[in-house]
Amino acid sequence: MAIELWIPLSLVLAPIVLFVFLVWRHALADRASTRMRRAMQFHQRGLARLEHRWQGQGEAGERFADPHHPYAADLDVFGRGSLFEFLSTARTRGGEARLATWLKGGSPISELRARHEAVDELRPLLDLREQLAILGEDFRTGVNPAHLKEWASTPARPFAKWQRTFALVLSGIAAGVLVWWFSTAFMGVNSRLALLAVGAIEGVFALTLRDRIIPLIHALDEPSRDLDLLAGILEKLEAENFHSPHLARLEASIRPADGPTASHRIGKLRRLQELLDSRDNVVVRMLGPLLLWGTQTGMAIEQWRAENGPFVAGWLDAVAEIEALASLASYAWEHPDDPFPDFRESPGIEGEELRHPLMDPARAVPNSLALTVPPSLYVVSGSNMSGKSTFLRTVGTNAILALAGAPVRARRLSISTLSLGASIRTVDSLEEGVSRFMAELLRLRQILELPAPAFFLLDELLAGTNSHDRAIGAAGLVRGLLARGAIGIATTHDLSLARVADELAPAAINVHFEDRLEEGRLVFDYKMRPGVVQRSNALDLMRAAGLDI
Repeated sequence: MAIELWIPLSLVLAPIVLFVFLVWRHALADRASTRMRRAMQFHQRGLARLEHRWQGQGEAGERFADPHHPYAADLDVFGRGSLFEFLSTARTRGGEARLATWLKGGSPISELRARHEAVDELRPLLDLREQLAILGEDFRTGVNPAHLKEWASTPARPFAKWQRTFALVLSGIAAGVLVWWFSTAFMGVNSRLALLAVGAIEGVFALTLRDRIIPLIHALDEPSRDLDLLAGILEKLEAENFHSPHLARLEASIRPADGPTASHRIGKLRRLQELLDSRDNVVVRMLGPLLLWGTQTGMAIEQWRAENGPFVAGWLDAVAEIEALASLASYAWEHPDDPFPDFRESPGIEGEELRHPLMDPARAVPNSLALTVPPSLYVVSGSNMSGKSTFLRTVGTNAILALAGAPVRARRLSISTLSLGASIRTVDSLEEGVSRFMAELLRLRQILELPAPAFFLLDELLAGTNSHDRAIGAAGLVRGLLARGAIGIATTHDLSLARVADELAPAAINVHFEDRLEEGRLVFDYKMRPGVVQRSNALDLMRAAGLDI
């Protein structure tokens, strides 16, 4: 007759409980250390932006770059040292995409005013922005909303209640029998037979559901990336009490009047995903089949999707919007002297002391403009390196900020809704078989087709052709743009375009940048002046570069 050796239950459970407790404490300490490091990075990046050494330290947003966009490449919207990198503090891909969308196209004035109120409320909430920055697993890791939305919106097929109950009862019985078997030091005949019987029943039950459970488990792999970050962001936002109408509406969408909050529900999904991931653990791999670990978790995930799937898109939209607003709020907080723009009903842009927001403030020279129809066109002449192209980028970048809902780098700016287009940095394309001149022509056609009212920025118009054709073509182009109701700025070395401005007056005016020669050295003050430039510095620059001219 077999002998059963009994071991006290406390001796079986005590090491397991101690192990779980130590793992939990280690995870807490590791998470606290990580968050402290990220908090330091958050403030170090803020200081870097203030000290103009931020380039290359943030997310550059290259995936949003589009060579065919009417101004993004010309005005350094994306890439290293770009406007996006300067502004973005978003932690999710949805927040980055929302900010990128704002920078790539203007919004109705009513939406811009609502953003102003929201940014103004978020501006002093430094603690909230810091808390959002330290969440998640990695600084560059973010929730991918496309996968999560697609998964959540797929129609759910929840399992019958009896199936879930039966699985729970079976796993409970198996756990009890397993403890019984352990307590007999694996020698009890009765416990062994009971364990085999329960395991056989579980195996048959799991096999009948296998074809449904396996796809459910695999389908969650990609959407579940960094749910911890999403749950944390939602929890922080739910704890706030926003007052501006726009933020209050967004908050209401993630904090319902009754039932669990969005963070609680996403947290539950995260815990279910952690249960799936724990199957790689040695202990779970051995005991999981007896506890129907994967089967029960798959059932719970499908039930979660049935209950919460319709709300996920709204939660992600609210998080993306608030993250994009928080990025603008960080800029507003760090640059308190930058005002919000005023909005005008009639087409135009008028600004005083505009500076380029990406330039070192100590080096940026302010200039003003007034395209108030009339005038509709500035023709900017000037010598090389005198500041013409920088002026175009300064005006364009501030227009982007204004039409995204952000403060601007100016003493004052008034702007209407405008469709922006720029031809500043057109390049050839070997892949598309397009020369630089043809690329410029395609961009110019794109600008001509912008919805009215259009705002164009043209640098060295038609520089890729001969002077005769350039003069005729440039004059015809600006006349055509003005005839369509567009406003804009065109720089030129060719003074024939300056003469066109005189002919079009008062719809167009001439302004210029100049330099002066002091003791054999060219000096630039980068100040825009009325009228046409009177001298050229090309020969002086060639000699300064060591060319024997």
